[in-house]
Amino acid sequence: MLEHGGNLRDAARRYGRDDWIDLSTGVNPHSYPAPAPSPAAWHRLPEPDPELLAAACAYYRAPALLPVAGTQAAIQALPRLRAPSRVAVSAPSYAEHAHHWNLHGHQRTLVPYAALEGAVDSCDVVVVVNPNNPTGETVTPEQLLDWAARLHARGGWLVVDEAFGDTTPSLSVAAHAGQPGLIVLRSVGKFFGLAGLRLGFVAAEERLLSALADLLGPWTISGPAQEVALQALRDTRWQQDTQACLKVHGYRMSRLLLAYGIASAGTPLFRWWPEARPEDFHEHMARRGIWCRLFRVAARGIRVGLPATEPDWLRLEQALHEWSKG
Repeated sequence: MLEHGGNLRDAARRYGRDDWIDLSTGVNPHSYPAPAPSPAAWHRLPEPDPELLAAACAYYRAPALLPVAGTQAAIQALPRLRAPSRVAVSAPSYAEHAHHWNLHGHQRTLVPYAALEGAVDSCDVVVVVNPNNPTGETVTPEQLLDWAARLHARGGWLVVDEAFGDTTPSLSVAAHAGQPGLIVLRSVGKFFGLAGLRLGFVAAEERLLSALADLLGPWTISGPAQEVALQALRDTRWQQDTQACLKVHGYRMSRLLLAYGIASAGTPLFRWWPEARPEDFHEHMARRGIWCRLFRVAARGIRVGLPATEPDWLRLEQALHEWSKG
């Protein structure tokens, strides 16, 4: 199993403390105020809710969607829907993509963002994380749609992971996912701060969504998750307020890091930089109860999400100050 953020139990066992500021995931620290599920949500088998699909299609502006148990479920399943293919995965990016395309007989290649254009005409599948996790790199919608058309002409796919796309909706190509060969992944966990729901959506042509649904099987999304997500996806006031709030907090994080000599990149939900001594930085923060994301090899560096409270911001600033003093 690959290493991910959010592993606070591991941190507690290693460092013997429980007062963690968790900056390791990039999940919105101010999550949507989830309502209490109805008794029926706990009692009944969770049949698909057409109202949830309608709300999700409106929010993501997608013509058709399939709810999945987090985008991770789709990442694991999509490689099983194709015969062995030549697959280019943007790198460095979310490692689960490359990992699972490598498990099912595909010829997988890791391709830097700057070289993806050259990979489109020599591969059957191209996987792009946009905006990228962890570096924040982006590809324009116009470029993505051009790639999708070129790949489709040869029976190929363009898979676009927009898990962090809520804060930059202008980058999304979900509205175009009805065209064959374009597959878009969206996550409820990041922007809405509801990672525990394990809910995401796949936008694609109906035939591919049907094949994916058959592969994943019935009852993939719990009843409580469907009820919470339906309310969150319909709550435009909360969405607008959160967009504005994250923009302010993301800017604050980038300025705070820059004040201590750290030039970072990323999104309003996280910042990343190629730290010269990432293991030392990670250890320095962990000793102070701040859990950040360490990248040892690909994207070698550090990623931090947003603190939840003002005392957490001040504690982070103090730790950065101490780091800057050596």
